[in-house]
Amino acid sequence: MPSTEFLFLRARSLIDARDMDGAATLLRAALDIDPGFAAAWGNLGYALDAAGRKADAEDAYRRAIALDPHEPQNVLNLGALLTGLRRLDDALALYAAAIDAGLDTPALHANLGMTLACAGREREAEEHHRLALARDPGHRKAAFNLAYLLLRQGRWEEGWRRLDARAWIDTLQRHLAMPRWQGEPLAGRRIVVGVEGGHGDMIQFGRYCALLKEAGAARVGMLCQPGLVALFAGLSGADEAIALDRPLADGDWDCWVAPLSLPLLFGTRVDDVPAALPYIVPDAARAARLAPLLPAAPGALKVGLAWKGNPRHENDVARSLPSLSVLAPLAAVGNVRWFSLQKGAGEGEAVEGFAPVDLAPAIHDFADTAALVAGLDLVIAVDTAVAHLAGALGRPCWVLLADYLPDWRWLEGREDTPWYPGMRLFRQRPGAGELTQVC
Repeated sequence: MPSTEFLFLRARSLIDARDMDGAATLLRAALDIDPGFAAAWGNLGYALDAAGRKADAEDAYRRAIALDPHEPQNVLNLGALLTGLRRLDDALALYAAAIDAGLDTPALHANLGMTLACAGREREAEEHHRLALARDPGHRKAAFNLAYLLLRQGRWEEGWRRLDARAWIDTLQRHLAMPRWQGEPLAGRRIVVGVEGGHGDMIQFGRYCALLKEAGAARVGMLCQPGLVALFAGLSGADEAIALDRPLADGDWDCWVAPLSLPLLFGTRVDDVPAALPYIVPDAARAARLAPLLPAAPGALKVGLAWKGNPRHENDVARSLPSLSVLAPLAAVGNVRWFSLQKGAGEGEAVEGFAPVDLAPAIHDFADTAALVAGLDLVIAVDTAVAHLAGALGRPCWVLLADYLPDWRWLEGREDTPWYPGMRLFRQRPGAGELTQVC
């Protein structure tokens, strides 16, 4: 019979290989032999959690904590699970008990700060992020979470600096074999803006290409997701858009910069956001070709809808609408022709009495979406790339924001945004499913 240690080590290798079901089977076999094996319970919780079996994972984590209350990782994992399920009071009680038991670690304070922020207790959240950083000034998670809190509050000077602690910057540096631009003179230099975040982030921060040219850059390249390459042919200040899956030729560029580091390097404040609109121009030929897909009666408004974002986004359950049916009451609004801009999640969805014209078959990349948005009178969207695209094009846009963890870039309590003058924000009432404009 295999030993518990052998089964445990083999399970660990399967976890590393992302075979969570296989790992769970071996860990259960180890626990059949030794039910008091705390590390096996903790790893079983992790495997079940990663496989989406949240209730079973919670039980395994709690068994591990009961057996070994001084192992912080199980507390951190269970706290993150409870926070993800929005069981915030349970998560806060867990962290409080751990601190009382002596687990006063930087990671625990960072996680506690995140949960407090989710609960809207931002002053306390900031205190715990700063406690984590006082104990470990290099704690990236605490710095990153503090950055989001500060940026949402409009405290951008420190917020941008803290945001530069994000871990994926290291991946960019490995991918881009050239020096990182740190704000030194750019005159005559060729700079490539690296890719990070989602399509919306790239569209929002693409505006800084124009500032790089104004700062003297001889050439500005935009490394981006393939679906943005054609769109960025119309991006102000960009000389070239380069698909992420295309290797950069040695010697073509002198330095690189991360998109979300550009506000820090240019000293962007809430009152001086570079927001000359539009900073993306749609392709005229595409717009002419797609215009017949936007018919409407004379005098009728043409309104595009996007009610779902990327389902892999960490806050998608709150950010996206459950279905098009939430917007069905819009059918009662007269003299409007509705169009669906959904691609992927929600594509082709219709409800009885409300069936927007489905534009998805004509959309192959964001350049197509831009050409269509250019022909609309208004876009109504949740917080997703379509909203950023409409904003960058200078088209009227209303954005629906969830009450739970609205993204930092929309700031607090505003009905407008300095990033896109003219855009209107509609925020969900706390604890309600209704969306209402902030007054």
